[in-house]
Amino acid sequence: MAADHRRPVRRVLRGVGMTVRAATPAHADLRSRIMGVTLVSVALDLLAAVLAWILERHHGEITTFGNALFWTTTQMLTVSSQFPNPLTTGGKILDVFLELYAIVVVTSVAGAFASFFHHRGIERASHRAAQQA
Repeated sequence: MAADHRRPVRRVLRGVGMTVRAATPAHADLRSRIMGVTLVSVALDLLAAVLAWILERHHGEITTFGNALFWTTTQMLTVSSQFPNPLTTGGKILDVFLELYAIVVVTSVAGAFASFFHHRGIERASHRAAQQA
């Protein structure tokens, strides 16, 4: 009975491993898309943190670069933060931009997975057809 509970976990881990190794063209495409979004998001987070610190350091609770990085990261991950809303006009614009960016990333990643499952289904079907021929 315990083995029945482990099968889905093993399948997921196998799929993650296949994506990391780019085992098929669909896995390679998914890995490429996820890595691209991740790298752009990290770079944007750091840049936005510098900008937030410059804009807000004398006006609100974002007084250090660490606070600014925490704020931008939480805005991008959860569209929320424990810090109050920015006080400067530039900070408010940055806040809206980060929230819009987060929504775009979530929908893009969802689209990447949808595309992966579609292409992976085609790969598996053609593999089965080749085995039967």
